[in-house]
Amino acid sequence: QVQLVESGGGSVQAGGSLRLSCAAAGRTSSIYTMGWFRLASGKEREFVVGIRWSDAGFNNVEGRFTISKDNAMNTVYLQMNNLQPEDTAFYFCAAGSSLFPTHSSQYDYWGQGTQVTVSS
Repeated sequence: QVQLVESGGGSVQAGGSLRLSCAAAGRTSSIYTMGWFRLASGKEREFVVGIRWSDAGFNNVEGRFTISKDNAMNTVYLQMNNLQPEDTAFYFCAAGSSLFPTHSSQYDYWGQGTQVTVSS
């Protein structure tokens, strides 16, 4: 089993920044791709961005958001800049073995999520 633990969420004023972290533990050898999703009130779960462990990121939804990774620490990060109230959501880290997963059904493991709240 793979366990994912997110951290770094919180409240920030519009225009501010946050960096979310997702640390993976367990059978991490089965992970090929990790990504971030978000679930906002009144909306469906939305793919934000993903990254392959041996490659660059892919399919950024929001240009203000950047994904990065630290292979030695088995950790991925989501750098969120110029945050806006519409970015308010519960953010989830996910992991799987698909090459280009952009939908939640394509991921095998999920973290508990971390809340991000942006006030105007």
